[in-house]
Amino acid sequence: MVLDALLRAFVDKCELVKTAARFFAARGISPNSLSLLSLAFAALAGLSFFLSGTGTSITLFLLLAVIFVCLNALLDGLDGVLAREISGASKKGDFLEHVIDRYADIFIIGGVLLGGYASWEIGVIAIIGVLLASYMGTQAQAVGLNRIYSGMLGRADRIVLIISATVLTIFYPYPIPASGLLSFPFLGWALVILAVFGNATALQRFFYAWRRI
Repeated sequence: MVLDALLRAFVDKCELVKTAARFFAARGISPNSLSLLSLAFAALAGLSFFLSGTGTSITLFLLLAVIFVCLNALLDGLDGVLAREISGASKKGDFLEHVIDRYADIFIIGGVLLGGYASWEIGVIAIIGVLLASYMGTQAQAVGLNRIYSGMLGRADRIVLIISATVLTIFYPYPIPASGLLSFPFLGWALVILAVFGNATALQRFFYAWRRI
């Protein structure tokens, strides 16, 4: 969550990001178009993670996955800046962005899971945690509170975790520890962290909202 807050502040103040937003605005590119493009990169990242688990060209596919995840994150942050730049922020755009973000999470985490980096049980629990954490944040707003971004693991934290684990897996693609029931590569352990802290974040947000209703 610390990363989430820092990156939001950085994106809002960074002149380079604002310049990029103005570049797209001048060419008539809408924030929704960037959101949809970010979804396409998330799907490509998921596909790359899946293909990396087939045992052929693992380094190449993991490198592609890192690039696509970074592009997804970049456009995900840029679409909001572009909306504010052209005074085009709307409820429809906000709704679309959150739907796309959830599909992006599923594509990326699902790709890691289908790549065989951890057991399917851990992958499913990780996806549930991520979706529930996001749901708790928006549901709080639906019952009259502010949208909740607090908690152990925000979206920026998840993205940085996935990118870091992918880079480490490129250099060391072997299970840690070498044997045993809980023996996964770095990407597998990233899913374990998402499973544990994603659900912990969902509970944090639930109790935070519950106390304020």
